[in-house]
Amino acid sequence: MSKQKLNKRVPLQEKLEKNVFALVLAIAMIVSVGGIVEIVPLFYLKTTFEDINHPEFEELKGVRPYTALELAGRDIYQREGCYLCHSQMIRPFRDEKDRYGHYSLAVESKYDHPFQWGSKRTGPDLARVGGKYSDAWHRQHLRAPRSVVPESVMPNYVWLDGAHIDGVGMEKRVKAMRVLGVPYSDEDIKGAAASVEGKTEMDAMVAYLQMLGTMIKFEPGRDYRD
Repeated sequence: MSKQKLNKRVPLQEKLEKNVFALVLAIAMIVSVGGIVEIVPLFYLKTTFEDINHPEFEELKGVRPYTALELAGRDIYQREGCYLCHSQMIRPFRDEKDRYGHYSLAVESKYDHPFQWGSKRTGPDLARVGGKYSDAWHRQHLRAPRSVVPESVMPNYVWLDGAHIDGVGMEKRVKAMRVLGVPYSDEDIKGAAASVEGKTEMDAMVAYLQMLGTMIKFEPGRDYRD
């Protein structure tokens, strides 16, 4: 073996790849730095949401906790994996705003646990889908997507019509959300079961979809970023 090969410098990456302990340590350090960069600002920023108390942004006060039926629909949305194909975050770029509407604000997700942002768009973004179609359209689209959108690859969700919402379970769900910081009142919790009585999972899904993007009445040209 030549002297040149013996003296060849071994790159740091190669050293890490050959030493599992060094590799784990390096990964831990990098993840820690990334975490600190993301978390530390939250301790000194006045708010991580747009200022709903700003006198010029009165429309932001329209953001509210979900009703029990909407919350049930959101749970079904997560259970069925809808978030795997649909994002709920419109970026502040012209092409996205022209297609979907006003870019998403952080305050719109303040009661989401977890939020439904994402970037996967096998199907369209749903952040502003509320009110875009009728209830009947949504029901037919969920039962047989290709009957209204021929090119759709979305599965059929026909069983939603026959599945009823568990009222007692929703009362517990609303109570759990209050523990997480959602400002539900005692009346909201006590009335949760009654508000979903006789409702199906299809009713809940439609209620959730029709709510998306409707809490804030956006004004053309308004920028909510400071």
